[in-house]
Amino acid sequence: MKKNIIGIAANQLYQNNQAFFDQQLTYTPQGFIDGVHHAGGIPIVLPISEPELASDYVATIDKLLLAGGQDVTPFLYEEEPHPKLGPTSTERDSFEMALIKEAIRQNKPIFTVCRGTQLLNVTLGGTLYQDLSQYPKWEVKHDMFPTVPDFGLHSITVKANSTLAPLFGEQAKVNSYHHQAIKDLAESLVPIAWAPDGIVEAVESRDKNTKILGVQWHPELTRKKDPKEQSLFDYFVQEFE
Repeated sequence: MKKNIIGIAANQLYQNNQAFFDQQLTYTPQGFIDGVHHAGGIPIVLPISEPELASDYVATIDKLLLAGGQDVTPFLYEEEPHPKLGPTSTERDSFEMALIKEAIRQNKPIFTVCRGTQLLNVTLGGTLYQDLSQYPKWEVKHDMFPTVPDFGLHSITVKANSTLAPLFGEQAKVNSYHHQAIKDLAESLVPIAWAPDGIVEAVESRDKNTKILGVQWHPELTRKKDPKEQSLFDYFVQEFE
């Protein structure tokens, strides 16, 4: 049986890598590689490239996975940078947006994590809170730092009959490692999980023929300790068609 090839959009390390003479390094967290391997897929790391090459990259894979990382550039949703905006990468934003559009055009399933979910929302026409201090109902800690985010920090409520419900049930605990969040949800997306303070924690496509699942937490960091988190990779690699 052919194994699904999972394209994982990579990040770049720009600094503090003196062991490699401060060269830019292309990487993805090992948890994504391990999660896909354990699920029976073949992970392929897609380096940041010119947006014009996105169609070629997507054509070589069966499914697309977008990981976490930098803040999303606010100019993409017509806002000036907030004082609490963190590091951004316009090159990464542009390439991953092109990957998302191509995956939808080529009918390839998409799974997004944290920043990946935020960028997905922006790509499809939504906006973000550049920092949770902009959210008037902020009552829950969403950034575990400096605690290692390998266990559930806060609870989520999951929408019944959603893609996520069979995997997580209607209540679960997830880790949390973000200071940006979805503000205005893109019209083509549906919220399917929320934190107790109302922050959107997971989304799926409104069009059932477009296979998109996005989560705000980091299953790659908890998959070893929590079988539900590995089940996200299992479902995406094996069943999400």
